[in-house]
Amino acid sequence: MQATDRSILRELASRYAEVCADPIMDERRDLWRRHNALQRTRAPIYVRAFAWHEMPASALRCQDPALHAVEDTLRQSLFRATFADDTILEPWLAIDAAWVTPADGLWGLPVRWTGKEYGRAGVWEAPIKAPEDMDRLAEPHHIIDEAETRRRVEPLQDAIGDIVAVVVDRAPAYRMWASDISTHLAYLRGLEQIMWDMIDRPQWLHRLLAHMRDGILRAHDEAEEAGDWTLLDHQNQAMPYAEELPDPSAEGGSVPRSSLWTYCASQETTAVGPAMFDEFMLQYQIPIHEKFGLLAYGCCEDLTQKIPLLKRIPNLRRIAVAPAADVPRCAEQIGDAYVLSYRPSPADMVSYGLDDEQVADILRRDLSACRDCIVDITLKDVETVQHDPERVRHWVTIVRDVLEDLEM
Repeated sequence: MQATDRSILRELASRYAEVCADPIMDERRDLWRRHNALQRTRAPIYVRAFAWHEMPASALRCQDPALHAVEDTLRQSLFRATFADDTILEPWLAIDAAWVTPADGLWGLPVRWTGKEYGRAGVWEAPIKAPEDMDRLAEPHHIIDEAETRRRVEPLQDAIGDIVAVVVDRAPAYRMWASDISTHLAYLRGLEQIMWDMIDRPQWLHRLLAHMRDGILRAHDEAEEAGDWTLLDHQNQAMPYAEELPDPSAEGGSVPRSSLWTYCASQETTAVGPAMFDEFMLQYQIPIHEKFGLLAYGCCEDLTQKIPLLKRIPNLRRIAVAPAADVPRCAEQIGDAYVLSYRPSPADMVSYGLDDEQVADILRRDLSACRDCIVDITLKDVETVQHDPERVRHWVTIVRDVLEDLEM
């Protein structure tokens, strides 16, 4: 590693370690621990996305492109720390292990994109064009290239490991968006075509879904048998703390999936009715995610009509209420039996100007409907803030004022 790059990373790591050591992080841990355990707390605020690419602070200085991911993580975390939301920054950097996966993608078939670049729409070519193409799908497994993993991690441990722990995340590649089935199903078959398949060839689609479910489960089982799930691997699209589960940690070794948060969604079936969502998605997702300790469900899809089905999931704890959802109807169905993760539209909040009064009015309207719920507020999918570095910080102050007025 070049001396200049090493110096850059060490300076960033030192600042990051200082932020992580702030006592407020422990206060936030306690807040989320109790909140996700369905106790009455003040409503936590989580800024998940903030148009980082527009911020001057996002400029990278390391000469070695292999260091850019870590440099970006450190710079982004330091910028995030200025928001004064309830984000927890952990005193470690987790580097993914070098997974051995099929050369043409996780399922062994190439998904070719045209025109895809940051901030622009792309078109993809779904590789399963005919039913018999399903026979070319790979069988997922959990395999790690240990030598390549060491090659990636050891230079970072040498450069900054004395300042902040650099640890290997060994959990399988088939997780998060690669374990909800829905995301990769759309890549493989095409979104519109999936909906035709539900009508035209349902039995074939069931075979495809079963293949994907069983493959993900196999990879998860193999990772657990290898001891590669650890407390680094909580995922819930928020702060993954709860009194019922051990805290996230870079120490402690292997844990079973039952000790971890998991996350699942099905944005691709937003336009599919409840019965078909249940038949062609949820029943295949449940066997994967019920093996974990707690589940957060939902991202940007409208779940208003599907909440009764989600309640069948034995470990369900958090439900997303997206911008398109009917907030009062969702709040009525969720009550205080689950955490209601309220996600206002970024377009209304911060993306195109910031009108304090309009933002406060929207928040008061929606959050007033959630008074009987265990609610938190997530700002996500922010593609632009019109290059205004102060906008998200100001949004957080508006949210806090509204929550104080509503005594939430």
